Amino acid sequence: MFNGGKGGRGNAPEKSKNFGAAIKRLFGELGHLRILVIISVVFAIAGAICTIVAPNRIADLTDEITMGLVPGGNINMDAIWAIGTFMIILYVVAGLLSFSGGVLMTQVSNIFARNLRKRISEKINRLPLNYFDRHQTGDILSRITNDVDTVAMSLSNSLSTIVSETVLMFGVLIMMFITNWQLALVAVVASVLGFVGMGVILGKSQKYFSMRQTELGKLNAHIEEIYSGLNVVRAYNGKASSDEKFDKLNRRVYIANQRSQFLGGLMHPIMAFIGNFGYVAVCVMGAILATQNVISFGVIVAFITYVRLFTSPLSRIAQSMSNLQSAAAASERVFEFVDEKEMTDESEKATKINKDKIRGNIEFDNVRFGYDKDKTIIKGFSAKAKAGQKIAIVGPTGAGKTTIVNLLMKFYDINSGKILIDGIPTSEMKREEIHSLFTMVLQDTWLFAGTLRDNILYNRTKVSDEKIMEICDTVGLTHFVKTLPHGLDTEIAENDAISAGQKQLITIARGMVEDAPFLILDEATSNVDTRTEELVQKAMDKLAEGRTSFIIAHRLSTIKNADLILVMNEGNIIESGNHKQLIAKNGFYAELYNSQFIL
Repeated sequence: MFNGGKGGRGNAPEKSKNFGAAIKRLFGELGHLRILVIISVVFAIAGAICTIVAPNRIADLTDEITMGLVPGGNINMDAIWAIGTFMIILYVVAGLLSFSGGVLMTQVSNIFARNLRKRISEKINRLPLNYFDRHQTGDILSRITNDVDTVAMSLSNSLSTIVSETVLMFGVLIMMFITNWQLALVAVVASVLGFVGMGVILGKSQKYFSMRQTELGKLNAHIEEIYSGLNVVRAYNGKASSDEKFDKLNRRVYIANQRSQFLGGLMHPIMAFIGNFGYVAVCVMGAILATQNVISFGVIVAFITYVRLFTSPLSRIAQSMSNLQSAAAASERVFEFVDEKEMTDESEKATKINKDKIRGNIEFDNVRFGYDKDKTIIKGFSAKAKAGQKIAIVGPTGAGKTTIVNLLMKFYDINSGKILIDGIPTSEMKREEIHSLFTMVLQDTWLFAGTLRDNILYNRTKVSDEKIMEICDTVGLTHFVKTLPHGLDTEIAENDAISAGQKQLITIARGMVEDAPFLILDEATSNVDTRTEELVQKAMDKLAEGRTSFIIAHRLSTIKNADLILVMNEGNIIESGNHKQLIAKNGFYAELYNSQFIL
């Protein structure tokens, strides 16, 4: 039913970058937050050291108790209380340091996610429109939401854990060799097997973590597409087709999830097995050494604690590495978006035109343009609009009418030629400067969650309710406003039960609030009935007074009073003149006009 949006990338999984390179880029993006990360790491190291020292005191405590249990022995409670108090202090300090490091890393991840979302939001406004032509909306939203959240959660849960557990592991390793090198070798041999297994799994599983994020983006894109076109899906009985595609995409997400989680999940049981194997090996070797009076029973107890401390980090490091794989895969997609080529920077351009002193002349001089450089759509378009004129652009679908307006607004950069406003090329003007000169009323309506007043005054302030109601009266919205429970203060949204015609009238009223010297109407009356069209047409005529206006229309009855009608076909002007002149020519325009009004 739906093909996945404009210019979809297909269904092949994207090739993942090197895991190390992705993590390096991720940490490099932390910026000034690296200071907090370093502090968190210091806390983690200090906490790990406290944890490492404690088992050594366990050996002393066990030996004190053992000596007191022999016949004629006496337990030295003062020594036991001293050792116990010292160990309690160590564990409390270790817990506080670990907690503080965790809080810092949570703060780092939340700030990083907030800054990343802000950066993405600003990036969106700097991307050319052709980026959104080539990418699905749902996939972009998935990068902003799912992928950013995955990065933040993985950083919070993994970074400090990896550092603290690595320090703990190597610290315990040193303490084990200091305590007894034979038992230490037994524990190390068992753990090396775990490292080898973890390395193999990491190498195999990373591509599936990347695939999971990619497929999740495609699934979200399909859901957004179907939801936005739900009425069309139902009207054309496309439910089975859309469900089939959903099931296909959902299964890909399931497979990627299954494989990544299966391989990532192997780490924990492997580490658990290695840990248990280490316990058994230490106990057997410890018993042999104890019978030979090489070590005391307290050393065996301490070593069992050390083995637990040595193997537990391996398990937690394995889990954290699995989380970092998710972060690496998600960060690839986020930074791919952040690194997209932006529109040309125009911050150095000086203001070329004064909005209050605009004359209102526009000229297209041999303009050529194509959305793809190899495929030209507008082929040498030339036209002049004098101040105050009403210019209508008509032609069949795909003739390039809306493209001309997009070029005029500098939504796209022309390939060659010039567009001049009062003799100044738009290439020398800032986009924001050009946008401020135009009022646009489009075919597609857009309402946001807010009051009716907010929707009419979008991005405008200091407009009185009297002025708003005057505009509403002009476009025929007064009755609608009076039927609302709270008038202009009524909360409305895009999905409210408001007719297409009412939505269009609201957007027309929004355009009338804007006091700009140029007006663009792109099929502005296409969604209203014939009776409302007459009312809107009068409002548009009033709005166009004193303004240079460009009107794109399929209903040719709405542009009969235009000063100049440009007839386009395949990117060229094939006829021009006013309505009477073009009818008299009995050419392409006359054929279009008669096809609408003559049976």
